[in-house]
Amino acid sequence: MRGAVKLLIGLGVVGGLLVAADRVAVGVAEDQAADAAVSSGWMTTKPDVEIGDIPFLTSAVAGELDEVDLTSDGMTLTDGKDRVTVHAFRASLSRVKFTDSYRGVTVGHGDGQGVVDYKDLSKFLAGGGLLGLEYAGPGQVKAAMPGGGIEGKLHADGNDVVVDNLQLTGAASALKGLAGDRLKPQRFRLTGLPKGLSLAEATPEPGGVRLRFTVAAGTTLGH
Repeated sequence: MRGAVKLLIGLGVVGGLLVAADRVAVGVAEDQAADAAVSSGWMTTKPDVEIGDIPFLTSAVAGELDEVDLTSDGMTLTDGKDRVTVHAFRASLSRVKFTDSYRGVTVGHGDGQGVVDYKDLSKFLAGGGLLGLEYAGPGQVKAAMPGGGIEGKLHADGNDVVVDNLQLTGAASALKGLAGDRLKPQRFRLTGLPKGLSLAEATPEPGGVRLRFTVAAGTTLGH
């Protein structure tokens, strides 16, 4: 009986040590993946990384992780002139392989999303008179102007964010013939997307424009 008890205690101790070792290893891997995101230009500040594979060491030995989540407010986008921040960016990555002694990763599949404030987005569209951009309903945005406003549809076209189907509203609609330039579709291209990311969707929401991205298979992050 005493032998069985000792065996159970021994197994418990070993099991605890293995769990502790697993958690230490996953912490190191998460830290290395976060560094890789910064060194590759995905983030301007170190993101939070969470590896969901349990146990981690089993997946690490197999050489591939199925669940890696990355979150940060430190992602910025540019149109080549102005720069804006993507808030609450989150990327979900799978089939992730560590390379170069855990200093880099290769992504097999992934997608991400984040929100850009309307105030920031207006920087890219200021040339079209769309200052003070606001939410105007599903798929729609608006901007105020003397005597009324402009409303249009906002969506993605490749790596371009487009505002088209523009119409003058209120008393300003009487100026339609004098404001042809304001009614031309406006677009800007995200020229500074992090390596491997492509814009998949742009959706107006009350709190900002939600941008959704895809991550190209084989995208590498790291030194």
